[in-house]
Amino acid sequence: MSRGIGRTWVFGDNVDTDALAPGAYIKYGIEEIARHCLESIDPAFAANVRPGDVLVGGRNFGAGSSREQAAEALRHLGVAAVVAPSFAGIFYRNALNLGLLAMVCPNADRIPAGARVMIDREAAQLVDVDTGAVHRCEPIPAHLLAVVEAGGLVPWLEKRLAAQCELQRNPPE
Repeated sequence: MSRGIGRTWVFGDNVDTDALAPGAYIKYGIEEIARHCLESIDPAFAANVRPGDVLVGGRNFGAGSSREQAAEALRHLGVAAVVAPSFAGIFYRNALNLGLLAMVCPNADRIPAGARVMIDREAAQLVDVDTGAVHRCEPIPAHLLAVVEAGGLVPWLEKRLAAQCELQRNPPE
């Protein structure tokens, strides 16, 4: 399913969690942390990224600590997805758990900065709407896509628990 059109922001290899959520701001709320997201690499990023934009990273995106604010800052800024050839494991899991789509795309280095792209989650691809180029990613299992679609693990669990409670109150005949 497509999710609108966003512009790409391209970063290199080994973007770490300290660049995404600088340690100096961790004691503040996510709004303040997000204002400083990626400022050590691109000082204009947080002020200029728009809801629906896509962050394209290099290898080992999200390296570093288990700081979940790194994924949360991107989500707070409205980033629709992070696409990279590989992710640090903890960042990848934090992203999905917080409802931020993280797509492994072996050829992410072919995606240019500023491209207008549409994301097709189910087909696991990005489509450049101006050139027609299709960037295929590794499929994400349906259960993990459901977590992202729900807005993260907590909302997904709340929805499942509510459905189970409803079944207990009103069992099928």
